[in-house]
Amino acid sequence: MSKVPDLVKRLLVGRALRSTALHHQLLPKRVALPVFASDALSSVAYAPQEILVILSIGGVGLYSVSPWVAAGVVLVMLTVVASYRQNVHAYPSGGGDYEVATTNLGPTAGLTVASALLVDYVLTVAVSVANGADYVGATIPFVAEHRPLVAVAIVALLTVMNLRGIRESGVAFAVPTYAFMIAVVGMVAWGLFRLVVLGDELRAPTADYRILGEQADLAGFAMAFLVLRAFSSGCAALTGVEAISNGVPAFRKPKSKNAATTLLMMGLIAVTMFSGIIFLGLKSGVKLTDPATVARDVIINGQPAGPGYYQQPIIAQVASAVFGHGSFLFVVIAAVTALILFLAANTAFNGFPVLGSILAQDRYLPRQLHTRGDRLAFSNGIVILAAGACLLIWAFDADVSKLLNLYIVGVFVSFTLSQIGMVRHWTRHLRTETDAKARFHMMRSRVINGFGAVMTGLVLVVVLATKFTHGAYIVCIAMPVLFLMMKGIRRHYDRVAEELAAPEGHEADESLLPARNHAIVLVSKIHKPTLRALAYARATRPSSLEAVTVSVDSDEANRLREEWDRRGIGVPLKILDSPYREITGPVLEYVKSLRRRSPRDVVTVYIPEYVVGRWWEHLLHNQSALRLKGRLLFKPGVMVTSVPFQLASSDRLKGRREPSAPGASRRSYQPPSKNTQVKA
Repeated sequence: MSKVPDLVKRLLVGRALRSTALHHQLLPKRVALPVFASDALSSVAYAPQEILVILSIGGVGLYSVSPWVAAGVVLVMLTVVASYRQNVHAYPSGGGDYEVATTNLGPTAGLTVASALLVDYVLTVAVSVANGADYVGATIPFVAEHRPLVAVAIVALLTVMNLRGIRESGVAFAVPTYAFMIAVVGMVAWGLFRLVVLGDELRAPTADYRILGEQADLAGFAMAFLVLRAFSSGCAALTGVEAISNGVPAFRKPKSKNAATTLLMMGLIAVTMFSGIIFLGLKSGVKLTDPATVARDVIINGQPAGPGYYQQPIIAQVASAVFGHGSFLFVVIAAVTALILFLAANTAFNGFPVLGSILAQDRYLPRQLHTRGDRLAFSNGIVILAAGACLLIWAFDADVSKLLNLYIVGVFVSFTLSQIGMVRHWTRHLRTETDAKARFHMMRSRVINGFGAVMTGLVLVVVLATKFTHGAYIVCIAMPVLFLMMKGIRRHYDRVAEELAAPEGHEADESLLPARNHAIVLVSKIHKPTLRALAYARATRPSSLEAVTVSVDSDEANRLREEWDRRGIGVPLKILDSPYREITGPVLEYVKSLRRRSPRDVVTVYIPEYVVGRWWEHLLHNQSALRLKGRLLFKPGVMVTSVPFQLASSDRLKGRREPSAPGASRRSYQPPSKNTQVKA
């Protein structure tokens, strides 16, 4: 049974890899594209839909504005892609936006970016998986009824896949991601061919439905605000762009060039799919509205749709118009879309652990996040990301509309600060660069990053203005809390480092050298562990040595004293009285009394412990020792030493009995006779 956890871990995660195998985990561009771009590519499944859903508040007539809204989103996306191509060349170490902001704008800006990205990565997993559960729930009633539970199960599956290593998870995700790209681009191409060449009319399933706008008579500022809100929701298509700049170290050499090429491919493919879906959706008469009010706002044959109506997502409706409802290609589109939405979370599973590792290295997060696991992935970061996403999914009942209102705030904070930092980066280098060609490239890059900073800054303002009361305020609270937490962790590590700093020179600090060492061996009864602890303590040659026992029963204490004297053990035995039958308290008081008498002396407490092999045996042994050790660790000038004694059941952990050897803790031990005393 002791090997079961390890066997399960090996079955799920795989065998451990040597550190020297890290270079084998690096990704070529064909694998890096699905690993890092699945989030940005999958956003075409909901970003175009959100534009139409928000515009429907003002009535279907506002759909005429959607091409301009989509054009604005495309412009911002191309600008951000061009800007981040400059980032990956200038900062290829993997710090991404955090490194750019820290280097050029200072630690405060860097931590602001880091807190924004960490929050956004968690939301990426929650939104993508919840939306994927929506697509599956459209055809499987069980999933629709238990959507949060299914979404949490999918997050757990993605966690296991990513714990197996970045390369292995990338290969697993490559096929469905490429299938999604081919299917959607093929659908857009065939739809355009039917419209332009064949002259066919495309009809979505909802083309004949009517939408009751909640505020159909909007004008002026109210209408402009609604259009801006639709634009901010459509900007969800930009999430995931920053992941490539954070994941440059995972690329094969030349890392920067391969990352920039992958970023360009991702941008072009995402723009093509996003624009094509919006265009075909409008041409085929797609009608979409808020899922919360769809039962009353959708009018079918003059009657409200009612609670039993299911609103098909935009890709499903476009696929139905292009290929025919229920056709084989329609099913393929629906299947790969649901799958890519689940796998889109993989972008965050690659970005969050890397960023967490860099922050841990800079002492802003616990050091455990900087450690690679058995498969050379940052396992602790992966587990923390999964736990945070599961909490969000459960708290918001896997409702995409609610989760989406929290989305993209963080990513546009990082976009804006990163681009401002890049402008300062190029300005600083231009002061010292004299080569004309290099200066031209730097000035061009500065213009690109400057334009990107303006665009993303404007989008951030729009997002905050239009989504703050709809849930974005939660992110605006979470980011400062995370920021302050990281500052506190850094202060703690700095304080500890200052306390632990060794003095200069070869001579040791005299304050670290004790005057004498008083050794105490805790005794409950006379048996092999006790005798071994006495012998070990004697071998350390302390200044003084005594055995200490706590009397919770006077008869037992008297019997122990009699046996101690009868055996002639040459170590003085001190019995501490405990009228309330407590063991820890009297020992602590006695140790403190020794320290008060000689503050410069060290007291070493030796505790005999059993080593057992079965989980239930741990509950039966060593509980008093554990409590006592926990209390003694907080006493200055007190050292605690465990003296283990392996019982026969502990062989289960070794798999075989080991032969006796010098120092073996369970070899035959002869207690001292009356004529052979153990002396201090």
